[in-house]
Amino acid sequence: MKIFIKNMVCGRCIAAVSNIFDEVNIEVKNISLGEVETTSDVSEKELQKLENLLEGTGFERIKDSSRQLIEKIKNLIIVKISELDIAENFLLSDFLRTELHKDYSAISKTFSQNENLTVEQFFILQKIEKVKELLLYNEFTLTEIAGKLGYKSVQHLSSQFRNVTGFTPTGFRKLKVHNRKSLDQI
Repeated sequence: MKIFIKNMVCGRCIAAVSNIFDEVNIEVKNISLGEVETTSDVSEKELQKLENLLEGTGFERIKDSSRQLIEKIKNLIIVKISELDIAENFLLSDFLRTELHKDYSAISKTFSQNENLTVEQFFILQKIEKVKELLLYNEFTLTEIAGKLGYKSVQHLSSQFRNVTGFTPTGFRKLKVHNRKSLDQI
């Protein structure tokens, strides 16, 4: 049985959800971002207990198929950005079409209808949050960050960063309070 879970965005989320399944005594066959496959069917009583524990820790069981697709899209984008290996010629449409085996127009339409932003806007917001993180760690130059996140130039990254945050990357780095958003809040 597959159970889809909202707000799983990192390895720690996988560990937390795994612990919840252990607590409910549901044996897990496989667990990945946004999805848990159990070894057998789960009773309604177990599902209810599971849902309560998930919600208590900021997760949520997804029952609707369009919400499941959206969660898969978000997780694919988050993982792709976290790899810091986006080619300059990267096309989000090709990436999602290949990963999800669905027509990109259907993917895009489902996402936009349910999220109040386009999948491309979500991708940009996620990249900007990653830029903020990398700026704060101060491990990479702006040129290196631009290269790792698929920007054609530092100017392109800076322009997009300013449009989203209202600051230049350098100005953001100098701020005392860094307004970062958790990935599940975007």
